[in-house]
Amino acid sequence: MTSSKPAAHLAFLCPMPMELRPVVKKLSLQKTTVGDVTVWRGTLDGRDVVAIQTGMGTPLARAAIERLLDEMDVERVVVVGITGAVENVTPIGTIVIPEIVVNSNTSVEYRHDPLGDHEPRGVMWTTDELITDLERIAGLRERGVISLDMETAAIAEVCEREGIPWSVFRVISDRATDGSVDEEVFRMSNQDGSPNPRAVARYFLTHPGRIPQMMRLARGAKLATERAADVAIDAARQVPA
Repeated sequence: MTSSKPAAHLAFLCPMPMELRPVVKKLSLQKTTVGDVTVWRGTLDGRDVVAIQTGMGTPLARAAIERLLDEMDVERVVVVGITGAVENVTPIGTIVIPEIVVNSNTSVEYRHDPLGDHEPRGVMWTTDELITDLERIAGLRERGVISLDMETAAIAEVCEREGIPWSVFRVISDRATDGSVDEEVFRMSNQDGSPNPRAVARYFLTHPGRIPQMMRLARGAKLATERAADVAIDAARQVPA
């Protein structure tokens, strides 16, 4: 029986507003609602696409894709956003297309369906906590982990349960070992990824000397989000019709 739900050839899933914005801009997507879900819709090479913001962390990411799939028929999911390196060598702006994504809560491993000409490499570790302890990070490196994120494994879980192919394109925006991101910095964002003005003001009042460091972090994040969108969109053009 044919579904009566609207369909999208591709769904771009972006955790935070700053990760969603370049996708929306580059594809000229228009904000609308489908059922109870806020989406940005448009086309890519004549095929219908949709983008949504999931929020930060596995519970919000899982709930967001489940709501989307309740309202729309989606042929493929593409996760787009930033990720943190687990050492101080990888340059900001480096593309991360992992071979394996691990849910740290369950230890379940997921393998995505890579798009484009990129060779998958390494392990992406999905966690709901900020990891800055150097011994823990060293242990992750020994397991082949190259970057940390907070959503991909949860999205992969739903996609594989529903039989939907998925891919992930993340770009390094910061490093877990260089002290640029700590609990205070992490709390400067709300759970939906939007800035927390009170936390931001409190941070800069308490640490005025860290303003240059935060400006560098912001520039790195902007570079990473732009590149992630470019790479994901370019790869998505190669998806068979």
